[in-house]
Amino acid sequence: MKASSYLYFNTLTTVEYAIMTGMLQKLREKYRYSTILLRELVKTDFKLRYEGSALGIVWSVLRPLMLFGVMYVVFVHFLKFGAGVPFFAVSLLLAIVLWSFFQETTSQGMRIIVDRGNILRKVNIPKYVLVVSASMSALINLGINLVVVSVFALLSGVEFTPAAFLIIPIIIELYIFALAVAMALSALYVKFRDIGHIWDVVMQAGYFATPIIYPLSMIIAMSPMAAKVILMSPMAQMIQDARSVLVYNQTETVWNTFTFVPYMFIPIAIVVIITIIAVIYFRRASKYFTELV
Repeated sequence: MKASSYLYFNTLTTVEYAIMTGMLQKLREKYRYSTILLRELVKTDFKLRYEGSALGIVWSVLRPLMLFGVMYVVFVHFLKFGAGVPFFAVSLLLAIVLWSFFQETTSQGMRIIVDRGNILRKVNIPKYVLVVSASMSALINLGINLVVVSVFALLSGVEFTPAAFLIIPIIIELYIFALAVAMALSALYVKFRDIGHIWDVVMQAGYFATPIIYPLSMIIAMSPMAAKVILMSPMAQMIQDARSVLVYNQTETVWNTFTFVPYMFIPIAIVVIITIIAVIYFRRASKYFTELV
């Protein structure tokens, strides 16, 4: 009885392993072309982005640092935003870096289908690969900038704890959200070019509506309800969470601001809903991209 049971389970395990191996092999074959194409697009885009520039890739670091310098002098030094908030300069730089990634991914991803229209008319390639390639280039810049933020934080006296590893799921959430928005915008932009101008206005408004240049505690002091509404935004939630795990663990987040648990997951639910809608809409609209570009 024991021998037959052992033989049964051993056979079952072998069959399951064979099925899983076969499925993985099919997935590799299915997405092999897309993976190779994505890698080449990212390499080409990253090279062309800084072609003819004397400083080259250094600009990926200089841009957020220069913006940080202006914001720090105006809002922190003169207007005293963040006064009394520990390591607010580090928090400001971190928020600028995260927002810059979101802006770069969505803005470039929105235009990538139209910009690469000549390729789409000549070669039948998976349309989503173009949007993902734009997001991957922005992700490389984000990685470089996060290293700069980490060095600046250490020089400022910030002590990293094991909680700092929680930045990984935050970055994953940020990437998924940015990519989803980019996919939806790219599909809309093919039909309606006015979307580009509208999105520029939305990004400007979102920048000042999100606690980047000012601490959320300043809004809480004026209107606790307004602060809670701001935290419903996925970008505000992610920026505050990143500040909490990397810079100062007493930073106001959805997890310590709301007492009703379902409210804490509203920003994440928004990300999930937008991602599902964006993927469905992109898949349906992508059938007509070649005709419209």
